[in-house]
Amino acid sequence: MREPIIYLDNAATTFPKPRAVLEQMLEIYSRMGVSPGRGSYDLAVEAEGLVQETRRKVAALFRAPDADHVIFAQNATDALNLALQGIVRPGDHVLSTRLEHNSVLRPLYHLRQRGWIEYDLVPFDGEGFVDPDAIALGIKSNTRLVVVCHASNVLGTVQTIPEIGRICAERGVPLIIDAAQSAGVIPIDMEGWEVAGVAFTGHKSLLGPTGIGGLALDPKLEIASTRFGGTGVDSKSLVHTQTFPHRLEAGTVNLLGIIGLSAGIDFLLAEGIEAVHTHEMRLLDRLYEGLSQIDRVQVFGQLGDPSRHVGLLTLNIKEISPEDAGMILDADFNIAARTGLHCAPLVHERFGTYPHGAVRFSLGPFNTLGEIDRTLEAMAMIAR
Repeated sequence: MREPIIYLDNAATTFPKPRAVLEQMLEIYSRMGVSPGRGSYDLAVEAEGLVQETRRKVAALFRAPDADHVIFAQNATDALNLALQGIVRPGDHVLSTRLEHNSVLRPLYHLRQRGWIEYDLVPFDGEGFVDPDAIALGIKSNTRLVVVCHASNVLGTVQTIPEIGRICAERGVPLIIDAAQSAGVIPIDMEGWEVAGVAFTGHKSLLGPTGIGGLALDPKLEIASTRFGGTGVDSKSLVHTQTFPHRLEAGTVNLLGIIGLSAGIDFLLAEGIEAVHTHEMRLLDRLYEGLSQIDRVQVFGQLGDPSRHVGLLTLNIKEISPEDAGMILDADFNIAARTGLHCAPLVHERFGTYPHGAVRFSLGPFNTLGEIDRTLEAMAMIAR
């Protein structure tokens, strides 16, 4: 009989979900799984109330200025597309970084291919950090937007968003952050950091299901509709509703996903964001120290100040391809890890791991020290 699975791919999706989240999703959806905001009967009104309450929870979590400017989307990628395509105009310049996920790189490339924009990507140092002064130097007279990942999905490094936000605010350029890896483990303060938008997903550290995410926006940010359809508001007009949040939401929202997101936030706040981060960093420290003592294992980036890192490490074993290492971990040790380029090819170019990529271990709130020790034993055996 195989050992229980050690799931170390939480940067992709946290697993397992808290039982309380799953039970609440089933209980509430079975009781009022109707279209919110699409009818005047009690169940529809109650469902719409739950949606609005979840907007308020998200706004409070990110210290966003206005809950009506919390937009629900499928995930962080979907939210980033809403932001980029709704904000930029022909002739604009966008500034981002070489740390970014394809959820930023591909929309930017698409917009440049269409002839709409130009963009530049700021480099990062050998430890995985972007110099805020490089952001300042990269802003041009026609820069419409700066987009920065809060935490790298390959290196786990957390950028100094408060300083970058101040620089952008001084120059009158809105800052959007990709919080796919940070929301739920690193506190976010939109107003205090002068951030114009936070793109987030519900299925990672917010402990919700897949298929739900969103965009929290500063009400002062100018953003246009890029999708059009029914909103349940002003249906006689062929012009898409321009009030928020309907301006950026077309069609019936993902009520089941929103219920799960709400329950995930409740669970997270009960546990404490700082407590979850502390737990994951304790595991990460054990993992990093153990891997550092195994010959032929190379860890990329550095584990320094815990407040500037989330719970993931990326590595390779010399003379073993990452794909083979991942298959051995799975088949022989029942350890689930992510291999490849992690949808962030420019990071791998920087560390010389392109095109094959590397092995990523990413931790979650339910991993244990025992699982880390089993992983280290497996890595030592593979390396030998």
